[in-house]
Amino acid sequence: MIARFESIIRRLFKSNEEADAFSIFDPQCHLTECNQDAACITKALNAAFLISLAGAGHNAFYRATRLLERMTDSAQFKDLANFYLSAKRIIHREIEAAAQKHPSFKNRFFTLSERLADLKNIEDSQEASEMIWSVFFPEGAGILKGREERIRDLRAKRTVTIRSHNLFPLNDPGRQILFTSNVLLTVPDKELTQGKLSIGSELAQRVHEVCSEQQLFWYDHPIQIGAAPDRNEALYGLKGLDEAVEYERSLGNMSVDAITCTLSVSVTHEGLRDIAGRWLEQEILRRGGLKNIRVYLFTETDAKSIIKEVLAPAARHYLGSNDAEELLSVFGVDGEYGRHYSFLKAISAFWNVLVDKEIKSTFKIDLDQVFPQEDLVAQTGLSAFEHLKTSLWGAHGIDSEGSPVELGMIAGALVNQSDIMKSVFTPDVVFPDRTSSMEGRIFFSALTQALSTEAEMMTRYNTDMLDGKKTCIKRIHVTGGTNGILVEALRRHRPFTPSFIGRAEDQAYILSVLSGAERSLAYVHKDGLIMRHDNENFSQKAISSSASGKLVGDYIRTLFFSEYARVLDRDIERIKHQVDPFTGCFISLVPATVVLLRFCLRAASLFEMGEDKQGIEFITMGSNRIQKSLDFVEGDNSPLKQCYERERIGYDLYFDVLTEIEKGLKDNDGFAFGLKKRAEMIIRRCLIT
Repeated sequence: MIARFESIIRRLFKSNEEADAFSIFDPQCHLTECNQDAACITKALNAAFLISLAGAGHNAFYRATRLLERMTDSAQFKDLANFYLSAKRIIHREIEAAAQKHPSFKNRFFTLSERLADLKNIEDSQEASEMIWSVFFPEGAGILKGREERIRDLRAKRTVTIRSHNLFPLNDPGRQILFTSNVLLTVPDKELTQGKLSIGSELAQRVHEVCSEQQLFWYDHPIQIGAAPDRNEALYGLKGLDEAVEYERSLGNMSVDAITCTLSVSVTHEGLRDIAGRWLEQEILRRGGLKNIRVYLFTETDAKSIIKEVLAPAARHYLGSNDAEELLSVFGVDGEYGRHYSFLKAISAFWNVLVDKEIKSTFKIDLDQVFPQEDLVAQTGLSAFEHLKTSLWGAHGIDSEGSPVELGMIAGALVNQSDIMKSVFTPDVVFPDRTSSMEGRIFFSALTQALSTEAEMMTRYNTDMLDGKKTCIKRIHVTGGTNGILVEALRRHRPFTPSFIGRAEDQAYILSVLSGAERSLAYVHKDGLIMRHDNENFSQKAISSSASGKLVGDYIRTLFFSEYARVLDRDIERIKHQVDPFTGCFISLVPATVVLLRFCLRAASLFEMGEDKQGIEFITMGSNRIQKSLDFVEGDNSPLKQCYERERIGYDLYFDVLTEIEKGLKDNDGFAFGLKKRAEMIIRRCLIT
């Protein structure tokens, strides 16, 4: 297998003189002699790794190998050289194991290597890319040539035949839904901490002190404390939600004074935990507050209070669990994205049992999104709340493979602010024509994302085949906002996203309940339930500055999704079958191989463009994070597996505890009512007043 792999790699990295349609680029041009120039050495090590994968048949193999080995003695570059040498061993081991365990992969691999023996008829680079994808990105193969057919096939695969609608759908969303969102906060720029923060002297001093702390967590585009209102995503989203609710009131769809909205407040530095909520509350109130929303802010400190004062005592009292506090620590908001995402779903069950029985569901929005109410009514005939009353949410049916499914979750779609003038049904991700990037020749997720967006999110119930009454679509591809879950379904199925998931936490959520249950839990697609995505308004600078970190997060996503799928089901291809093409493309049979090739090709492209400084930063940051991630997924009993199993126990305990408290309240148990009183006190402390 390794000899075949090396022959494939040699075709990818031919010299410029021998280049053909299959060639990606010539790494020899980066394999130059250097003295102490950091950019030159970093570039050469990256190139040497790619050449080393091509084996002794590559004319620069021995030169590249000597460089890698020599640099293991360099104080400055030994970590990077050892990373590349270790990466090669990991790839070889992974290729051999995948061929042994997965006949389908072995067949595709052999077919590719044999076809590459004679490329006389391959003149187009896109055709060559399709051949490469058959091994490294099989989910994308054939999409460009058969787009419409693939859309039809995916819709057919996602079709559910309804057996029974929800007899008791939401009839008062403003009263029955706990709306949720997350706020990500970080310290301000250094210059703003030098007396320019208009947040009050005491708070400014606290923020200044926190700036010297070690950063614990990184997010895509967090809000800086002290940011101007027009740069504050939280203020923007809450204002938009407030206006959407006012619109519902004008239609007669509000029976209460205000909806309830919980915000998880995640911070990058521990010292911000007690500052962040105060600042955000101050900013909301300084701008007149909110007319139609009761906002509750939950920091990690508040989550710990819920555990210490309510959940852990209940676990000890009712279940005899003495280590409950540690197990329940899975319930919180600081950390990777998966942690606060699960919190924002799970808090609705807590609310239903201990705060307000009328809360029947939760619905999450992102704060750079708003409901375009007038457009929704004009083009779909229903407002946002009216869409949420659908009896499809909570319906039961049979999927395309004959398996029973419960549509206990709901998902809508997005339209970009720049596209809404066309129609609210304009997909926010469009099909790329082809890829010309080096990295895209190996892996091109934009293609599967566009297919999934068109086939799932843009489905309309206006045909006999899909009418939204007898048939509908179940969703796998969802976005971070515009989705919800019924509390009853949440408590029975107990889905969650593990805290190690730092990208695509929304799509990871469904993975935890895909197998094992007699009736699987699924998202129902609600056509017309669309939010307008306005991130171009105020976060482009932050998004641009975090692009490299986000990209490396995408690589780690492949490593973590692939190992997580194996933990959930040893037959990884069974899970892939359910979640392909988009979510599934990040579940790879050879994840380390794909990730390391993508990483090195992206770095090489930066050097090709003359972005040497950015290339060095990308490789330094990326190799460190990827190595830690490779360690995290290593072994049959990987740290990832251990983490998932621990957190699964934690969330099972969480829901078991709520069940016991609920029984106690029904039986007029004094201990249960004491817990309820404590819970209500904590919740009141979190309310913006």
